[in-house]
Amino acid sequence: MKVSNEAIRIRLIYAALALILAVLIMLNILMGSSSMTAGEALSILFSHETASKFGRIVWDIRMPRILAAVFLGGALSVSGFLLQTFFANPIAGPYILGISSGAKLCVALTMVYVLRAGLMTSSLMLVIAAFAGSVAVTGIILIISRRIRSMSVLIVCGVMVGYICSAVTEFLVTFADDSNIVNLHNWSMGSFSAVSWDNVRTLTVVVSLAVIAAFMLSKPMTAFQMGEQYARSVGVNLRSFRIGLITLSSLLSATVTAFAGPISFVGIAVPHIIRSVTKTSRPIVMVPQCFLGGAAFCLFCDLLARNLFAPTEMSISTMTAVFGAPVVIFMLLERKAR
Repeated sequence: MKVSNEAIRIRLIYAALALILAVLIMLNILMGSSSMTAGEALSILFSHETASKFGRIVWDIRMPRILAAVFLGGALSVSGFLLQTFFANPIAGPYILGISSGAKLCVALTMVYVLRAGLMTSSLMLVIAAFAGSVAVTGIILIISRRIRSMSVLIVCGVMVGYICSAVTEFLVTFADDSNIVNLHNWSMGSFSAVSWDNVRTLTVVVSLAVIAAFMLSKPMTAFQMGEQYARSVGVNLRSFRIGLITLSSLLSATVTAFAGPISFVGIAVPHIIRSVTKTSRPIVMVPQCFLGGAAFCLFCDLLARNLFAPTEMSISTMTAVFGAPVVIFMLLERKAR
């Protein structure tokens, strides 16, 4: 059987993304306030040794953070691709449309209330709160989209909604009395540092199921990309399809916000980069490659955030903006030129 040039190119991109991801995982294990050699790291990983200093650093601090960056970065990228498919516009994304800010507001409200009541927050509680905020803002954006057909105006409205949610969140964090609540400021700026193994177990299950479900929607997404009339003609239930697409996108972005805070530009920049490299928008290719690309992008940004100005650690959202915003600017200029 003859393999087409496109299929070969896509397989090579899969291999390249996997290799980049593996290299970044190893670099994130090796580099930090306490550096170690590759031999020491591999020995600790294969023996699962946790008694030594390096063993505790790898398994208690770095591995949960690495896995969080992989799954949450991939989730954010896939969420952006789903929104771009829904709105038929490559500039749509959970951060730009204010969906991440809505999730952040609900998580902050939940944590403030729970901590003041002297209770403990669970991972599932945070995901549910973030999902509620994401769905609420998504509903607002959908209502606005029915009245406004211009995507640029819709994006401006999304940005304004995001600013309102962020302002309320900052008000809650700034004027909180409890020291534990004040520490929410670090989370509100975006960080993988506070992720525990319990969090990793929860987010891995939620993200894995949502990404698999998104991949299963590849066929109706392909039909939807060719137009609503064509999608109806091949038997796609557009109402159910739209609900599924928005639900999955909201769930993925909500999970990211619940555990790492709002992370900017990943949901726009990574799908655009993958689309430009693969020369295709087919969901069956884009969904898995967006996941791998988002994971690598967030691992790279987190590596820089931890080590660039050590011992001072920058927020992950700052680093993703540094590398993601130029991609968005390039997209806008490219669309204007066309």
